[in-house]
Amino acid sequence: MVRRCLITTADERTWPVNKPVVFLGEWCKRFSRKNFWEKIDSTTVPYHWDNRIQFGKDYDFLKDFHEDLLTELSSQLNNIHEVNHTVRYWRILVGPWLGIFVQILFDRWKMLKVASEQFNIDSCYVRKSSIEDLVPNDMQAFIKVFVTDTWNEAIYAQLLDLSFDDINIHILNDVEHEYITINNKLPWKARFSNAIYTCLDVINKPLAHFDDIFILNSCFSKVTDAKIQWNFIQFPKMWHSITTTKVKINIESRKWKLKENNESEFARIARKMIPLHIPAIYLEGYKSLVENQKKLPWPKNPKVIFTSTSFASDDVFKAWAAGKVENKSSLVIGQHGGNFGMTPRAFLEYHQIEICDFYFSWGWSNNENPKVLPIGSLKNIGHISGYSAQGNALMVEYALPRYSYQLYSVPIASQWIDYFEDQCRFVTALPVSLQDELQVRLYKHDHGWDQEARWKHSFPNINFDLNNKPIKEIISKSRVYISTYNATTYLESLSWNFPTIIFWNPNHWEINDNALYYFNLLESVGIFHRTPESAAQQLIKVWDNVLDWWEDSSTQQARIAFCKQYSHISDDSIHKIQSIFSGIKN
Repeated sequence: MVRRCLITTADERTWPVNKPVVFLGEWCKRFSRKNFWEKIDSTTVPYHWDNRIQFGKDYDFLKDFHEDLLTELSSQLNNIHEVNHTVRYWRILVGPWLGIFVQILFDRWKMLKVASEQFNIDSCYVRKSSIEDLVPNDMQAFIKVFVTDTWNEAIYAQLLDLSFDDINIHILNDVEHEYITINNKLPWKARFSNAIYTCLDVINKPLAHFDDIFILNSCFSKVTDAKIQWNFIQFPKMWHSITTTKVKINIESRKWKLKENNESEFARIARKMIPLHIPAIYLEGYKSLVENQKKLPWPKNPKVIFTSTSFASDDVFKAWAAGKVENKSSLVIGQHGGNFGMTPRAFLEYHQIEICDFYFSWGWSNNENPKVLPIGSLKNIGHISGYSAQGNALMVEYALPRYSYQLYSVPIASQWIDYFEDQCRFVTALPVSLQDELQVRLYKHDHGWDQEARWKHSFPNINFDLNNKPIKEIISKSRVYISTYNATTYLESLSWNFPTIIFWNPNHWEINDNALYYFNLLESVGIFHRTPESAAQQLIKVWDNVLDWWEDSSTQQARIAFCKQYSHISDDSIHKIQSIFSGIKN
């Protein structure tokens, strides 16, 4: 077997010269650099979660492992900071980072295991880095770095050092290190908005009741937000959060350990790496975080805290909310997008339901958890402004990070290539005349996949929408909307009663047992498809008379049943919310 050098990322500065190589995954091979890496003597490691049965097993393992780690980390952080907070407090504050970090570590470690077992790897080149360069300041910084080549290359290097003695690691001291820095300077629009919010805070503070219902980033319209507050005899207030303080890393403060049990090799590695990588705001900066959130002009003892988005990355809000929850405030979280309630695996959905007292869904229930209350869509979906019987077919694309992060039922890492190939299969199955009527809207974040270049290579004459106009405006000028992924947009198009065709690979976009009935309804009337070819045939079939198909009673009945479950627009949503809040407050 040929001896090869391992390449872990797309950073070509760490690639060897004139050596056979193993690419750890498709994320290493940028499409824009295809002419270069195709000439290399190379092979690529198959992605370990192509086995989706194993993916499900690993998800369950990692969820249970996260629970064990959270209990231990909570105790450790209490000791370090000389506090006595509950596990729920630390789950609210640290839980999102811990869950995602452990899932990332497992994926990276498992890929190295697969590579070392299947190939004769003798070496790997890495750049010199330090913990100070790698530790994010807070959750927002973490979200920005874990998708980068630089951060992932360093994580792979650490894992190689801890667990793979048979692979020689060559440190490239002569390669300039690319520090992972986050630009904390806000753009002028954000600074202007913050100035406005600061002025509002000055106004809001004396108007805030001690026990106000507190609403932050709700996904409500401003009118709905104000109505809810006004009906509780409190002056409507638009609160905003603040950024965390930039914290200096102290290596000495990271020399504590999580206890090691007689566990797997991965579990032992994870316990070693967590103290080194935990964001600074939870360790060195914890005291400043607590002091800063105390200075906020928010109510001192809110009966209800409601948010749809701040639970994950807003550390100031999380620290404040965690403290108030310990003081008997109720935390209510609202669904903020699609995919929820439909899939068998979704870490952040699990996290939200775990930390809250009540969870407002867009229509679905959870038989195993009475916290989930089917309120209806909280998002201001509104109405579609028009329809064009002579318009294009609008197909909207999706791009996920090249490196896996939180686990849920989507194409992961290298599997995005399979997703893109499905899109090509759909277009190929259309006659040329209909291909000319197709408009492809690329995802706004490319994540290094070179979406536009890939499309132009496969279909040089493809018609692009470059994502510079609101989706609602583009859809209103179209004849039919084609959804290719399980997220928010098709829930909106179905709620607007706009002609919609959906297709995706069910092996990647898994659907749970509760949702399967409703997708089968959509499938029976030609809305939902499990292959790109089937979706293409449906488009061909209805193209000349789209509304005849769409307005058919069977199509409408299936659409209405689905929307009632997953994107229900209710006239009494505000009343339902107010009733629940009243019950909590009283």
